[in-house]
Amino acid sequence: MKKLFGTNGVRGVFSEDFTLEFVNDLTMSLAAYFKRGKILVGYDGRHSSPLIAKIVSSALNYSGLDCYMVGLVPTPCLEYATKKLGYDGGLMITASHNPSQYNGIKPVASDGVEISREDERKIEQIFDEQRWIKTDTFGKTFEETNIISTYIDGIISLIDVDAIMVKKFKVCLDLGNGAQSVTARKLCEELGCNVYAINEEIDGDFSGRGSEPTPQNLDELSKLVVETNSNFGIAFDGDGDRSIFCDENGKILTGDSSALLLCDYLLQQYPNSQVVTCLNSGNIIETIVKKNHSKVVRTKVGSVEVSRRMVNDDALVGYEENGGFMFGKHNHVRDGAMTLALMLDLLSKSESSLSQNLDNLPPTFTTKTKIECSLEQSKTVISELLKEFPDSDTSDGVKIHVDENNWVMIRPSGTEPIIRIYGESNSQQNLDSLISNFVEKTKSILS
Repeated sequence: MKKLFGTNGVRGVFSEDFTLEFVNDLTMSLAAYFKRGKILVGYDGRHSSPLIAKIVSSALNYSGLDCYMVGLVPTPCLEYATKKLGYDGGLMITASHNPSQYNGIKPVASDGVEISREDERKIEQIFDEQRWIKTDTFGKTFEETNIISTYIDGIISLIDVDAIMVKKFKVCLDLGNGAQSVTARKLCEELGCNVYAINEEIDGDFSGRGSEPTPQNLDELSKLVVETNSNFGIAFDGDGDRSIFCDENGKILTGDSSALLLCDYLLQQYPNSQVVTCLNSGNIIETIVKKNHSKVVRTKVGSVEVSRRMVNDDALVGYEENGGFMFGKHNHVRDGAMTLALMLDLLSKSESSLSQNLDNLPPTFTTKTKIECSLEQSKTVISELLKEFPDSDTSDGVKIHVDENNWVMIRPSGTEPIIRIYGESNSQQNLDSLISNFVEKTKSILS
């Protein structure tokens, strides 16, 4: 059976392995999975997205399903609207943070959350066997116009608008030429913020700084925060479900550190709750949940793993170390704009700055890097490391506990031909040494 789904949706290089013929066959398989109903379809700002949307619409209609087009929106906007407006499912055309030559499709269930791994396998089997719907009654394509207002109203309903408005926050947005350009500024302005934005123009080439916000490409955001004396900055990925923060001093925060701060804030409001996070997130979260009489559940890497576990357990919060933060009372999915609103809510209740709030948490030292290699090469790396560290956790790649305070996790990416290396230590110096050591080990095996 052909493996279609990676860590998050189906992705490929447009016109190479992600061809229009493939898109048609994939959508026919998705339609057979949904069986019937009305499907919400949106897309990100990639050059190929509008063209792919036409194929998706036609294939859904050919299978007898009605298609409701929303145009260019962030992924979490489409997901929330799928649930809130009563759709039978959603299809988001996006390759998230992948480079501009990629595109993909993320299927969304009627509950507004990405479909489960089990359902992914069902779709792969339908695709493999070409068990598509045969009907003489075609569906129709309509336009859905209420999606952005529905999304923003949903976010605003969960925060203290009056407290935020009083503060008149200054916020810097690095929109990454991506899909949050159509929603994040509007949200901030409705909350009375003064907004400074860069990379705001939708651009399928992501020419401003690339589609993935990383510490290496957010210098412009950092400078803007300092120059404008802003309270903080935030950068989004291509489809707007992930967010990376910058404090008032221009320091770029890891996804782990901002998530820990928000978890601590939310668990104080909702004690005796559950947090879901991946194996590659830092260990400080255990300390934070314990003081709030809550618990942590760990999953494999991937937002689908976290989201579906959150739904199953009705968890309050889920997060990934890459800036994907999920607030269960809104939707059990990564949502960059909801995360932005939560940070505003937190700061509206505090007399301290973002950096000062972070200083009140236990110190955390985490990092990650990546090395280009094929999936087969990644398997070789993991196999060789297991010979040296046979007692390691192999539930997702390999997680090596060097000692009580130091661990490294190495796993192949599910979306790109790279291997990722994550690590945590009890000091920055030890962390740098730890990661350097395992990068050299990995390169040595690859060579």
